[in-house]
Amino acid sequence: MSTRKDAVAGQFYPADKDEIVKMFTHYNEIIDKAITDEAVLSLKPRAIIVPHAGYIYSAFTANIAFRLLKNSQPKRVVVIGPSHRVYVESTSVSMFESFETPLGDLPIDKSLANEMIEELGLRFQSDAHAEHSTEVQMPFIKYYLPQSSVVELVYGNEKAIKLSKVINHLLSDPDTAVVISTDLSHYYDQQKANKLDSICLDAVLKLDPNELHEGCEACGKIGVEAMILSAREKGLKTTLLDYRTSADASGDTSQVVGYMSAAFVE
Repeated sequence: MSTRKDAVAGQFYPADKDEIVKMFTHYNEIIDKAITDEAVLSLKPRAIIVPHAGYIYSAFTANIAFRLLKNSQPKRVVVIGPSHRVYVESTSVSMFESFETPLGDLPIDKSLANEMIEELGLRFQSDAHAEHSTEVQMPFIKYYLPQSSVVELVYGNEKAIKLSKVINHLLSDPDTAVVISTDLSHYYDQQKANKLDSICLDAVLKLDPNELHEGCEACGKIGVEAMILSAREKGLKTTLLDYRTSADASGDTSQVVGYMSAAFVE
């Protein structure tokens, strides 16, 4: 059986299962104590946006989104992220049998992967799949949705409208959830980052793809725009869940990276 081996365990996130579980448990204790609108915890997202930095910086922001995704109990989760390592023409779909995580392997839905190749024109580029933007999401899925299968999509030179057609196809099945992976601005001071990131947040909240191009510097902006287009098409509404920067963890406000999470609900 071919396995998509974890490429960044021990770097972006702990390689030890117990450490990961300890982190998620701690984040949930913080949420339970700090939440002001408990109705948020009952949301059942069809799709979420989450960050993909090292867990010490961004996992709190991602965790709340995956915690809500558990409410939806999807049978399969499709994780879509930008390529950071290699050039990818259009979008690559993983064709391995399983996805390795420290919490145990996740089965890959080969039937759906083949369907996207045959019907939607995607392809498999094997070297695109040692990608952290997608990999860091898999331990969350194994923890919150241990019975789910996954599909990994990594895009490069892709058009948002084409990727949106893929998302539309996926969301036509109520048992499929979509995860869009992106960080926001990179290496500005805190004030500049907040200003740039507010454009991204506002565009997602208003489902306004045009606003994304007025200063949003998300590395996964193509995926975010595609998700906005699909949300409009499918009549989904947005709830912003969390926003912070790396300064919340490091204390260094001189060069920060921004992170957001959001839920798309019917």
